[in-house]
Amino acid sequence: MTVNKISNPSGINTKLAHCGNNPADYFGFVNPPVVHASTVLFPDAATLKTENQRYTYGTHGTPTTDALCEAVNMLEGAVKTVLVPSGLAAITVPLLGTLAQGDHVLIADSIYSPTRRFANNMLKKMGIDVEYYDPTIGAEIEQLMKPNTKVVYTESPGSNTFEIQDIPAISAVAHAHDAIVLMDNTWATPLNFKPLEHGVDISITAGTKYPVGHSDILIGFISANERTKKIVEDTHKFLGMSVSGDDAYNTLRSMRTMGIRLAHQSKTAFDLARWLETMPQIAQVLHPALESHKGHELWKRDFKGASALFSVVLKGGGEKEAHAFLNSLKIFRLGYSWGGYESLAVEVYLGDRTVKQSYMGSLLRLQIGLEDFEDLKADLEQALAATGL
Repeated sequence: MTVNKISNPSGINTKLAHCGNNPADYFGFVNPPVVHASTVLFPDAATLKTENQRYTYGTHGTPTTDALCEAVNMLEGAVKTVLVPSGLAAITVPLLGTLAQGDHVLIADSIYSPTRRFANNMLKKMGIDVEYYDPTIGAEIEQLMKPNTKVVYTESPGSNTFEIQDIPAISAVAHAHDAIVLMDNTWATPLNFKPLEHGVDISITAGTKYPVGHSDILIGFISANERTKKIVEDTHKFLGMSVSGDDAYNTLRSMRTMGIRLAHQSKTAFDLARWLETMPQIAQVLHPALESHKGHELWKRDFKGASALFSVVLKGGGEKEAHAFLNSLKIFRLGYSWGGYESLAVEVYLGDRTVKQSYMGSLLRLQIGLEDFEDLKADLEQALAATGL
């Protein structure tokens, strides 16, 4: 059967609608089949010995997981994408693959806190020298490079405090020292920032967030350039990482609408962020798309857009006021993660940071979902009034 394929569409929503979609491979059906498999059969003993066929075992890929990997490769501009069971696994697998005993790794101080726990508890135990750096350091990271620096780990914007890193400058320095650059790009997604086009070697995304978008699947993507393709491929295989056919299928199906969802959520988030800047109870809004953000110019230079996650600083007060705000919310729910259709709020604690930052009040992180702007605004307004500030 012949089905015409769209070649190199320019629009992101067209790409999302058709990526990882080869109906001719499965009898014309629009969506790829869900393959549930562990064992794969071989036609003869010679093929069994050489494994000279496309599929050899369930953990090494199926038509369903391949369809999702093909889609992510297209969005990232990657030569190899592998799937893992969570966003955290997407972080730990490439770190394990690129580091060994005696190596030095530089990690942005504003990283996702489970990444820090892994580095402090697992990497250090393996004899790896872990050093945290100021995420705003840019090209001055040169001063921290050592002969044994093998990896520079970045995340932009930073988790919870949203510092924007100069990724091209950091990558240039790292590559001059033959180090590999990793980046957690979950906030922006490849729709708003393509790490591999800015010097990063391995792009990391928690597919749990915007690609899934419905708060019901745990999945991670690791996307490599030519330099790191084999490292990612081998480490993934050695660790026996895999995802189910159902999770891969539903993630790809959800990605069809990611551009539309993200556009709506990011606009609502920006409008709320701008409004919150005018509220007397708010000392600061940490959103890179706002002109008041310290990293705004870098964001404007490198990013195509923003996502729907940002933080606010209450003007004075402490835990009592923060809890009064959170407990008064009606539409916003209290919960971790983000990228789903529902709005969420959490209080942020920065006690584990080594590059100290101080805020004149409690720090609250807001995830903006698919609800209407006016409803979310009214909910935030009454919660701010409940603080008594």
